[in-house]
Amino acid sequence: MTTSRGNHRTEPATTADEREMLEGWLEYHRATLAWKCEGLSEEQLRSRPLRPSALSLMGLVRHMAEVERYWFREISLGEDLPDLYSTGENRDGDFEFTGADTWADAEKVWREEVELARRAAAGRSLDSLSEAASHHRGEVFSLRWIYTHMIEEYARHNGHADLLREHIDGATGE
Repeated sequence: MTTSRGNHRTEPATTADEREMLEGWLEYHRATLAWKCEGLSEEQLRSRPLRPSALSLMGLVRHMAEVERYWFREISLGEDLPDLYSTGENRDGDFEFTGADTWADAEKVWREEVELARRAAAGRSLDSLSEAASHHRGEVFSLRWIYTHMIEEYARHNGHADLLREHIDGATGE
């Protein structure tokens, strides 16, 4: 079944400049994740229909909040911030939650991190280098690289979201 849920995504112009293109595709993929979660119940958003995988739509949104925070604020700006969900012992805390964790909270945090990421990138050149090195690679990154990586990160996880949504209620779509 193809769904016509509120698909509010807009692709960037095919002739946009580099910055507009990168920002446009990142916004498109952010909107795609929101769209994949739209109209579902709390139970459906928390469900893990692809066992043995622990993936859920709520977990993906929590994960992307962590990723937005890490790349745009911790790496790009050099802010010293704690993880939102993960701990030293549990690096997958964004995908693991309790009954006290809610979709409303997860979505609110994700939207806040997206807005903070937009502000972190605003006015910075695509060639500007990060203020901190990656914890994993020990390298600094251009803002251009961060945008490209974030587009890749969302695209990959939006593929997961497609499969989750189809298993949850049969909805498919671009």
